[in-house]
Parts: sequence; C-alpha cells; structure tokens
Amino acid sequence: MEQGTAIKRDEESANGDKSPRTDRGRRTLRKLLDAAAIEFGEKGFYEASISGITQRAGVALGTFYTYFDSKDAIFRGLVNDMSEAVKRAAREALTEPMSALEIERRALAAFLRFASEHKEVYRIIDEAEFVDPASYRAHYETTAARIRERLEAGMAAGELRDGLGEAHAWAIMGMNVFLGLRYAIWGSSEWDADEIASLANELLQSGVGKR
Repeated sequence: MEQGTAIKRDEESANGDKSPRTDRGRRTLRKLLDAAAIEFGEKGFYEASISGITQRAGVALGTFYTYFDSKDAIFRGLVNDMSEAVKRAAREALTEPMSALEIERRALAAFLRFASEHKEVYRIIDEAEFVDPASYRAHYETTAARIRERLEAGMAAGELRDGLGEAHAWAIMGMNVFLGLRYAIWGSSEWDADEIASLANELLQSGVGKR
C-alpha cells in the first residue's frame, strides 16, 4: 500500500465519512476551514475556488478531497463550523452563578466581539440562504433553540416572567443579529461590545412601553 493512501485511510473515520481521526488530520481540516472562511468571505461562494482555498491553506489540491467532495461540501462544513464557533464564544463567556439577564448580556457581548473579529461570518451565513438553505435554516433554528432554553431556565428559576416561548427567542436573536450587523460589521472603532450588550439587556428587562 502506498504511504499516501495509508495516511488518507487513517484520516477517514471508520464509518466511511471524511471526518479525520488523527491529530494531523484535524489540523489539516482546520487549515482548510480557516482558509475557506477567508476565500468565501473575500470572494463570495460563486467566485471562490477550491484551488484558492488550498493555496491559502498551504496544502496540495489533492488533499482537499480527503476531507471534502466539492466546494459545496466545504461551504456546508464551514457554515456548521461557524455556527459552532458562535456557540462556543457565547458559552465561554458564561460563568456560574449568573442571572438569566446577565447570561443574555454576556452572550450578546461575546457574539459582538466574535463578529467583529470574524466579519466574514455575516457574508457566509447570508450566502448560505441561497447556496445551502438547509444549513442556513439550521443555523438560525439552533441559535434560537439555545436562547429559548435559556429563557425557560430563567422562568424556572423565577427570574423571568412566565409565558416566554419560541417567538420571544426569535425576537431576541433578531435583535442580536442586527446589533452585530450595525456595530460589529458596520461600526467604527469607537463602539464597545459591553455597552451595546448592556443597552440591549436594559431593553429586555424594561421594555419600551411607558409605565
């Protein structure tokens, strides 16, 4: 057996998919996804190319196909990878104990910082609506589901009012997404993630109606 074939088979998982099983394979996959984020972020899906991704990653063109079957496949993988990165950024910003409203403030501030450092996330997620609608929908559905879980935990703890549900979670997500667009993507260097998150948190706590 040739050495290259042995390495390739070692990096593929036992059930026949292309998930790497070795540290070396995982590092190469990470290089490809990071390179794809830059390539798609700069050029968009239709102008981006596999050769452009592999050149940015510093790997051979043939190596790409050890992990992905096509440009569509790596794009889908990238959307999922970015969704996980957003979730991880929010989770890492949370500590125990923390009130329900403080969790929302911290999670939003973490998202704003992430989006500011990874501006390509908006273009890539937006393109997914047309390139891979299933991934696009899954991104927002799983994000809203996490917010709803937090709302339910807050209600159970007696920190949030009763009756909060799916629509409230989607409303909060919509606010967060557009705050990210306005300040993390379009904003100048003067904006502050914690300040924006605190303003949004005040809106969640007090609403906008006169009392």
